[in-house]
Amino acid sequence: MSSSIINCAPYREELLDLASTLPKVPRSDLPAFFDDTLRLAERLPQELRDGLDEFNTNGNRDGYLLLRGLPVEPDDELPPTPRSSPPPEDRQLLNMEAMLCIVGGRLGLLTAYDQGYGNRRSITVLHELYPTPEAHHLSGGTSRTQLEFHTDLSHHARQPNYILLSCSRGDHEGKAATLVGSIRKALPLLSDEVRNHLFDRIFTRGFDAADPEAKAHVKPLYGDEDDPYVSFNRSFLTAETPQDIAALDALSAALTEVTEAVLLTRGDLLIIDNFRIAHGRAPFAARWDGKDRWLHRAYVRTDRNGQLSGGERAGEIVPFAPRR
Repeated sequence: MSSSIINCAPYREELLDLASTLPKVPRSDLPAFFDDTLRLAERLPQELRDGLDEFNTNGNRDGYLLLRGLPVEPDDELPPTPRSSPPPEDRQLLNMEAMLCIVGGRLGLLTAYDQGYGNRRSITVLHELYPTPEAHHLSGGTSRTQLEFHTDLSHHARQPNYILLSCSRGDHEGKAATLVGSIRKALPLLSDEVRNHLFDRIFTRGFDAADPEAKAHVKPLYGDEDDPYVSFNRSFLTAETPQDIAALDALSAALTEVTEAVLLTRGDLLIIDNFRIAHGRAPFAARWDGKDRWLHRAYVRTDRNGQLSGGERAGEIVPFAPRR
């Protein structure tokens, strides 16, 4: 299994050269932009390509791959950290957006999702995470509230394989760590009784506040019994029996015990294996001064676990289908 950190600083100039060939205004024609990033993904430095391919094939025990030292603009050349969405259509390409898309293209297909929440979330490939004053307490826009462990889009039949987070700005005090709990580390902490109860146990999860009867079916542990996938969101899974509650509590405690805090700083890109990880984020203090934490996020699908059916194109929207 691959190591969890790759130092990209030696390739900074080479990566800048790649980014410089991309369209300067990506949102003016996103399909063409993604086609260009796929082409450039084949020209990444060999060591970086090898590290991404190894992680894509085998993963690692930590459940994430962290690229450090990627090219980012000097802070005084970056626009102010936004406070509202979506980004302006005419905003110039940022280096960490370019890195996000080129690296994503090496792993699979950058994908937009209809997430099944009505109009609460915009349907786009390129998301941005920064503190917003009116953020929902379970969204990435919150700051003072800790985001609890969850698997992104665990209720979606075409759940993304990877979550990519690239950092243009870290938070002021260095407290907004991404909290990563790997099932490969947590599994040995679970008793046989808990493993057997959770494996292929179907829990329901609501996904539409306007329709309480709309349910998806989620298995906390599934796949290979000795090396399972995890799908966890304690806030949404409906436990039906005392045994359910005890088993979910045990899984939550095990993930918490093995939690690693990954603090993203300028020039970092974090790749999370969304089938092996439950993740959260530590609270931090926003200052609303134009220099708050600013991440870029994208989802990537691969042909693993039936996530692709053939013929898809990067940037396409996956219609919502609840997991059954």
